[in-house]
Amino acid sequence: MPNGCKIFLLCLLAFAVLVGAFCILWPLTGGRTAPAQSTAAAQTQPAPTAANTDTPPETESAATTASETETVTETQVSAEAQKAQAMLESMTDGEKVWQLFVATPESVTGVGTVVRAGDATKTALEEKPVGGLIYFSKNLQDSAQTKEMIRNSQSYAKTAMLIGVDEEGGTVSRVGSNSAMGTTSFQNMASYGAAGDTAAVYDIGKTIGTDLTGLGFNLDFAPVADVVTNPNNTEIGSRSFSSDPETAAKMVGSIVSGFQDSGILCTLKHFPGHGGTSTDSHKGLSVTTRTLEEMRASEFLPFKAGIEAGAPMVMVGHLSAEQLNGGKDTPSDLSKAVVTDLLRVELGFQGVVITDAQDMGAITDYYSPAEAAVGALQAGVDLILMPADLQAAYDGVMAAVQSGELTQARIDESVLRVLTMKYEYGILS
Repeated sequence: MPNGCKIFLLCLLAFAVLVGAFCILWPLTGGRTAPAQSTAAAQTQPAPTAANTDTPPETESAATTASETETVTETQVSAEAQKAQAMLESMTDGEKVWQLFVATPESVTGVGTVVRAGDATKTALEEKPVGGLIYFSKNLQDSAQTKEMIRNSQSYAKTAMLIGVDEEGGTVSRVGSNSAMGTTSFQNMASYGAAGDTAAVYDIGKTIGTDLTGLGFNLDFAPVADVVTNPNNTEIGSRSFSSDPETAAKMVGSIVSGFQDSGILCTLKHFPGHGGTSTDSHKGLSVTTRTLEEMRASEFLPFKAGIEAGAPMVMVGHLSAEQLNGGKDTPSDLSKAVVTDLLRVELGFQGVVITDAQDMGAITDYYSPAEAAVGALQAGVDLILMPADLQAAYDGVMAAVQSGELTQARIDESVLRVLTMKYEYGILS
């Protein structure tokens, strides 16, 4: 037989043996082959199958239910954001920028002291449709006058406004200090912190909030979340619940819950913590030398507690925290390191951020109204409170957008956040 034929027959015989072996072994393996590992995740952990998963049917069902619940919740929350988005898209560029200011009625109208809202207020709000108004004791004569003034002002606004007041209790009580307002007055918060009664503090928040909403206010610039760490501090003092951060945190969480249950917007202040300063920022530059580690262990705790309790707003102070800001003495409300890196990112706050009043010496001694407003928005702030010159601040922001110093997207981000909050709290409907 030729060698070529012998080789062919040997190959055929070998093939037959392989086929036979395959037929015998295949049933013993259950017909399975090794899964292909085509991704990094597959290389470290195989995808679960009916043969290798450890998840019982009950767990899978619970997971599905939880997922469905989360989807429903997300849909409910996003409904308010969708309304806000639609309103945002209907606004002119100028109307958007005006929404970023909370001002005194005097700065809007040009009137010396506003105690009523009539044609002058109507005309002024048409020209300067601000996002909100803040009232002081001089504006509030009695409950009837206050209700009418606020009701009329809101009726003139194209977009419903935030109507705010400083009502902390104790020494800072624009409403409670006037018996003609018919509201409840309280002592300084330090006395309640010393008592350690969180239930009583919850009741204080709910009572203040209920009193204010009854008058037409929808925003309280309280509570003070500062921890007094400097015994020479004069700006905060007994306005703080405690010099002990744990105590202050418990009290802040409780009073925020009370505010929330009353339906009023509340504001944690003055981030990153004004209790370590010795100078009053109303009068000039106020500096804290506290380190980031020290503030994380102390000053930040009440803010974290308030955020966890649902506080919708945080006020950033003018204090200069050099250890948090690369050694610079920039006011905190103009510092991206403080507003964005710490408050937004580290503490996870996604609500509305507002400056402290920008007519204070810590701002006016070093910045023009335009520079302060633009700087705050660049830092990540949403609302500018009480610029020294409202029109100049507005013009400065508009110019910054036109020049590209501020992007339209940055403006829209803050306006959307403010409008969404207004829908969530029933200010807009």
